[in-house]
Amino acid sequence: MQLDKKTSLKIIGIISASAAIYCALRNLGAVIGFLGKVFSIFMPFVIGAVIAFIINVPMRGIEKKLFPKAKKFDKFRRPVSLVLTLLAIAAVIAAVMILVIPQIVTTAGNLGIQIPAYMAKAQDWIENIFKDYPQIQGWISGLEINWSSILSSVSGWVTSGVSSTINVAANAVSGIVAAFIGFVFAIYILLQKEVLGNQLRMSMYAVFPEKAADKFFEIAAQSNKTFSSFLSGQCLEAVILGCMFAVAMLIFQMPYVALISVLIAFTALIPMVGAFIGCFVGAFLIFMESPVMALGFVIMFLIIQQIEGNLIYPRVVGKSVGLPAIWVLFVVTIGGKLMGVFGMLIMIPASSVLYALFREFVVKRLRKRSARVQKMFFRKNIPTGNSESNNKK
Repeated sequence: MQLDKKTSLKIIGIISASAAIYCALRNLGAVIGFLGKVFSIFMPFVIGAVIAFIINVPMRGIEKKLFPKAKKFDKFRRPVSLVLTLLAIAAVIAAVMILVIPQIVTTAGNLGIQIPAYMAKAQDWIENIFKDYPQIQGWISGLEINWSSILSSVSGWVTSGVSSTINVAANAVSGIVAAFIGFVFAIYILLQKEVLGNQLRMSMYAVFPEKAADKFFEIAAQSNKTFSSFLSGQCLEAVILGCMFAVAMLIFQMPYVALISVLIAFTALIPMVGAFIGCFVGAFLIFMESPVMALGFVIMFLIIQQIEGNLIYPRVVGKSVGLPAIWVLFVVTIGGKLMGVFGMLIMIPASSVLYALFREFVVKRLRKRSARVQKMFFRKNIPTGNSESNNKK
């Protein structure tokens, strides 16, 4: 049997690929280490691409709203829109920090002074609850807390954690450097995104077959639309949650309404679980005013969180990305188990893209079936007739 040159090249390619896979599996640790080093090198640029994509969503809206489509605006349309977007994002972050951080610092500073008084109040409150049970009341009255011992234990924990803190600080510095490089890279991407997009398009059509390049850009357009809708839906859901907490706290006359509502709305940008961070801080601040009210706040939070997590979030975010509510809950849970917070952020839009592609695949396959099958699923689109005519349709 004689083999032509094309078949011989295919066989050589299969053998080479099999040998490479075998060697990689035999040296899996070294391969993973090498990939980790490569990933760490390119991490700032990955961060920059993510930052550029996030900033591009509001920047694109500002460009459309503020600047008409005229050539005389081309020179400063992009720079002005980018600067306005960055200023808006910085203003939101600064407002949250100015509102939240001073209050937390003040509360933490007074905590050491106020703890004994609060513990005495809590002890009196518990004694009043159990006043009909003299044995329990006597045990509570006999409780003594050695604050000096507690403080010395805390000091020991702090001392033992100094070395770990140094390592964490070193990692934080490297992370800040990577984030700064990524931010600069993101600015370059945003200022020249049309040029970079055109270069990518030329490269894809030059290297790959035309159908493969068409499919790639079709998936890229679908992904861009889905991720942009996800960001918009996530922001809308955070605003809704913050308003719900503001209204509920005003009804029950709780303190720190604006502070806690803004904090919960800001942390709610992390899907499903981010609001719990705001709950912890809010409960801590309210506890300094009234332990009973803090308990009521936690109960109120759990009720609102159930309504938001099971009704509002799947409908708002799921509708924005075209993913049914049940699948939003499913992919958020899976993403959180696999990759934590990052998995929650990435799984919803990624699953939406896969959902749209699979739905398109299913529709195409169904349209190739018999007339009876087509009538089951396309009653409004597929007319009656034989199978051949329907397939042509």
